[in-house]
Order: sequence, then C-alpha cells, then structure tokens
Amino acid sequence: MRETGTKGTATLSRPARFDILFEPLRIGPVTTKNRFYQVPHCNGMGRAYPSPMAAMRGVKAEGGWGVVCTEQCDIHYSGQHQRELRLWDAQDIPALARTTEQIHAHGALAGVELAHNGGHVANLESRAVPLAPSAEATRSLYPGTARAMDKNDIRAFRRWHREAALNARRAGFDIVYIYAGHSMTLPINFLSRSRNKRTDEYGGSLENRARLLRELIEDTKEAVGDTCAVAVRFCVDEMIGDRGITADGEAREVIALLGELPDLWDVNLANMGHDGATARFEPEGWQEKYVAFVKGLTSKPVVGVGRFTSPDTMAAMLRSGTLDLIGAARPSIADPFLPTKIEQGRFDDIRECIGCNICLAFDSMGAPFRCTQNPTTGEEWRRGWHPETIPPKDTGDTVLVVGAGPAGLEAARGLGQRGYEVILCEAGRELGGRVTREARLPGLATYGRVRDWRVGQLKRMKNVQVLPGNDVTADLVLEAGCSLVAVATGAFWRADGVGRHHRDPVPGLADGLPVFTPDALMDGKLPQGRVVVYDDDHYYMATVLAERLADAGCEVVFVTPEPIVAAFTQFTAEQKRVQRRVMERCAAVHTSTALVRTEPGTAYLACTYTGRESAVPADAVVPVTGRLPRDALYQELTALEPGALEAAGIRRVARVGDALGPGIIAAAVHSGHLFARTLDTGLTDRTPYRRENVTPDWDQPFPPTGGAA
Repeated sequence: MRETGTKGTATLSRPARFDILFEPLRIGPVTTKNRFYQVPHCNGMGRAYPSPMAAMRGVKAEGGWGVVCTEQCDIHYSGQHQRELRLWDAQDIPALARTTEQIHAHGALAGVELAHNGGHVANLESRAVPLAPSAEATRSLYPGTARAMDKNDIRAFRRWHREAALNARRAGFDIVYIYAGHSMTLPINFLSRSRNKRTDEYGGSLENRARLLRELIEDTKEAVGDTCAVAVRFCVDEMIGDRGITADGEAREVIALLGELPDLWDVNLANMGHDGATARFEPEGWQEKYVAFVKGLTSKPVVGVGRFTSPDTMAAMLRSGTLDLIGAARPSIADPFLPTKIEQGRFDDIRECIGCNICLAFDSMGAPFRCTQNPTTGEEWRRGWHPETIPPKDTGDTVLVVGAGPAGLEAARGLGQRGYEVILCEAGRELGGRVTREARLPGLATYGRVRDWRVGQLKRMKNVQVLPGNDVTADLVLEAGCSLVAVATGAFWRADGVGRHHRDPVPGLADGLPVFTPDALMDGKLPQGRVVVYDDDHYYMATVLAERLADAGCEVVFVTPEPIVAAFTQFTAEQKRVQRRVMERCAAVHTSTALVRTEPGTAYLACTYTGRESAVPADAVVPVTGRLPRDALYQELTALEPGALEAAGIRRVARVGDALGPGIIAAAVHSGHLFARTLDTGLTDRTPYRRENVTPDWDQPFPPTGGAA
C-alpha cells in the first residue's frame, strides 16, 4: 500500500496492483503521465458551443486523465458532420486552442481526431456532393449519392488532411488522429471491400485499398511528427462478416502491413451500435476478444475501449498485454475524476457508467449531451457546475426531502455535501425508487448503480438523516421543522392507454381485458396466457417488460404505433438489437399499429395509416404509454390555508424529478442536483445558464466564385 492522496482529513492509498495504471508511456514524441486515455467522443456541443465543450474537456484533464481527445474534427466542407468540430482553415484554430489550453492546464496531453465523413454524410450545410471511394448512396436517409473520387480528389483530400494536421499543431494539440474507424470515414471506406469497388491502384488488393491510409500516415508524420504523435483510429471489425474487415481476417493484415508507421493504434469496432453497445447487450470489456491480436503485430502503443469502470479490469488489460492504455468515453463522462479516485484509493467514490447511452442519444438529437450518473456534465461552463465540488451552504435552511428515488437521493446527497441538515424520507423500505425497480428487469442491472453510489455517499454524511419506511403526510411535513421541502415522490404509469397516439382513454381498458401497468409488473403481479404489450412510450420499458413476460411463459404480442420497435433507441444506438430481441421473444410484433379497444378475450388493433382493424386473442393488456406525477403531497401542501406553511416555518415547497415532470432517469437526477445547487426547481424570468453567442463578422468578404474573369 502506498499513500497517494487525501480526502478530508483521512489519508488514503491505493493497492500496489494498480501502480501499472499510473506508469508514464511514450507515444512518439510525447509522453502521457498515466495510462488513462479519454478517446475521442461526441458530445453535442462541438463547434456550436465551443466554450462548454472546452470546459468539459478541461474538467476531465483536472480529473487525472493522461490524454484527453476531442470529438471528430471535420477537415473540409465536403465531408462535414452537422454537430462536430471543424478545422477547415486557420479561422477554426482559436476555438480549438481554447480546448488545448484547458487540457494542458492540468498536465494532460490533448488529442484531436481529424475526420472526413465521405459518403456517410449528406453535407446538408455546405451542399457539396459527398465523396466516396466508389459511387454509392449516402448513409443518411437524405436522398443523394456520393460520387466516386478521382485522382485529383484523392490528392486534394491528402492536402486537406495535411493542412488540418498543421493547424492542429498550431492549435496546441499533442496527438493528431487519422480516423479510419466506425465505417464512417474515407480511410476505412477505402479499406473496406464492401465500400471500395475501385479497379485502380486504390482498389482491389488489400495493399491497394490500404494505400490511402498509408499515405495519410506518412503525410501526417512528415507534417507534424517531430512534435506531435500521430495516431490511427482503426476499426478492426466492421461487424458485417466477410463482406468487410474482420478481426480474424483483413484487420490482421492491415496491422501487419502498417503496424509500425503511426505512433499509436486506437482500435475499435463498427458501427456505434457495436462499439458503443449498451450494458443491456454487452458486458464491460467485451471488445477484448476482437482487439487482443493487435499488440502481437505492432510495437506501438495500443488503446482500446470496453466501457471500463472496474480498476481491476483495467489493470488486467495492461498486465495481459491486450492494451497499453485504457480507453474510455462513457466512463469518463460518468466520472471525469475516475483516474484520481483510483490513484487515491477512493474506489467507493467512483460513479460508474451504467451503459445507458443517454450521452450518445442527446448528441444524436443535436443537443448538448448529458449523463444519467453525472448531472454536471455539459454544465461546467454554462452553470459553473463541477462534478466533485459544490458551494457550501449559504442559507440557514434545513431541508426535508420526501422520496428516495434518483431525484431525492441526488438532492439529499448534494445538499449534504453543501453542509445542509437534511431529512430524507422514503415511504418504502428500499431506497432508490424507480431505479431499484427497473434494475430488476432484464438487461438493466447496471441502473442500480444510480442508487448505490448515492446511498454510499449519504451513509458518510452525519448531517443527512435517512428514514426509509416513512410515508410522509402533509401533517408530518408541518411538524418536521424544516424550512425547505422537496417533494420527490416520483410518478406512476397510466392504465388508460393515453400517451402520444391516444389523447383519450382506450375503450374497454377499464372493463374489458385485465390491465397490468408497468408498476404492477415491477411489483411482481404478472398476467398469464396471451398478453398484448402496447408501447406508446418508445424507449426501453415496453421491450424489457416483453422480455420479462416471455421469461414467465406468456405468449406476448408486441404492438406499437411507430413504424419500428422502441423508436427512441435509435438515438441510443441499440434499436436494431432491441427490435431483434423483441422479434425473437414475442409471438408477434405489430408496428404502425395502435391498440384501439378491448373486450373480454380480444384486443382490437388498427393500422395507424389506413385505420384497418384486426383482432388478436388476449388474456391481458400491458399499456406502456405515459406517466403522471405522483404529486398529491405537493398539491395538498400548496392548497393549505394562506399562512399555514409560514406558520410551520416552511418558506418553500418544490417538486423535484418525476414529481415535477416524469421523464428519463437522467432528467430526474439533474432535477435533484439542480435543487441541491439552487434550493428550487421553478422557472424564473432570468436565464439560469450562460449562453454562447457567436458574433457575426459582417465585413468578412465572400469567397471567390471560381468563375472565369
């Protein structure tokens, strides 16, 4: 054991078996102080919100990551991603320099992922015709075709990439990436037989298909290799079988061919549904079987990912020789201070990623990302929130928090950290509310980490009193002697079928078939026989309940008004896996179909386009359509006679989390944290966060048209 840090007045240490995680490592001309490597990841901020993006990266550097990388950074308008960074020319350097400054301020290396998305994008902003190795339909749904690159295009692409590398060095980056990953950039598309149908020296044999990647590595090394490390992010398996690159096939040949050229190999899978698999479908470290071969074919450092949250798993990856650096995206979002906590032996303080992909979802929707575990991410610059510190209390309030679900736990934890005297009451005997119940459903066990981390923190706080088994009434609130009351009593699932599709109750649900709400199923009350699961929620709940019912022997008919199953999970990059699971486990799946009425023994369905009805035999219905706040206590308190609250010493009653507005768990946690920081969750006339407005340069000249004089 070795002393490495302190928390409060206690001296903490880490076991010697984790020393390997803190050994420096040389990467070409630069050296990382440890083996914690935040790989490039999207965040929904990018060029639209450069200050929040820079602050977010800076906090990770502060948290001990040896290398902190940007998201992908477009090098040219002909291959642009709508939301990410760009480095088209010198005009883009200042925003990126702000990022490197914040990363370097804490002793970390800064990496940038240069990218050209080829035929993966439709170039909706620039309106340029996309480029690809061979003519192909663009990967987006926008109708369009990427044109095959000619030799002039290839030379131009190499020139754009080299200039972007030089600008990256000018911006202060230490590691410059060539992005050949996720089946979404030109280098990997040239490598892949499924996308490259060329017959010239850039097509055909693997050596020809690898020619462009070789040239990019050599160009970048020549341009910046004396001061910057040159990394290749490489997809070792496209997950499409022999039609593409596979870990037991051409990926090995690529590494054998080019293995010694770059300074670092960052290896992953395609596409994000695989590389960023949710915990519902893949465990921690699951990519090891795909990437383990790489170290045997190159002497250069190798970084890989696997949603690593366990220090033992991380150390084992290094000791086994599978990896040289522990790559992380989602775990670095859930806990930016993960390296520091391991270094200091503060293992119980690690906020483990739950693998829900809510971070990815909001980026996919074009919004700044967020995290179920870490409510401060994305708020570092906007609100000045820090994941580890919070201002000490600045009022004399005592606080009663009613409800120990995700919002109530986070509110009590944050208030306790600030130094407030807090009473946390929970009607049930278990803490955790919805996360405890949902964590028992198929594939959602990691959701329990939302509860476990917060309960563990609360147990150390002498100023927070936790009282399970206490069903709080309005009279008890008045007698509690607290000046602030946070009602975090959650929400309940509707039984009447009202949701996005139906604005009025579904006829027959009240007196036709037996109705089992998600709450009833999570309480252990299961139907038997033929069950219709009607999903108008479109996230995970209906599909995991369908699995639960199938496990119990029910014959499940899955019905949704959307054209696909669990439509929201397109944003969490798991929709195809979810739909396949539902189709495998259910007796029938009806998409673009609504439940319209029931009668004993029968559920009637209707096509959402034609209205054409059909009937299916059914013994029960599970409507997963919408939730309502469980806010009766709040309504009762705010309806008291004028002066009653003041007479009891209560100056404010606020709803928190699902009791304010039912939503995802991340929203509930954020609401609880907001209350802890501000002592309120209400709307005000003042914008509660900083906005970043880009000042237009009205005098900037128009670019030349290129026409004849």
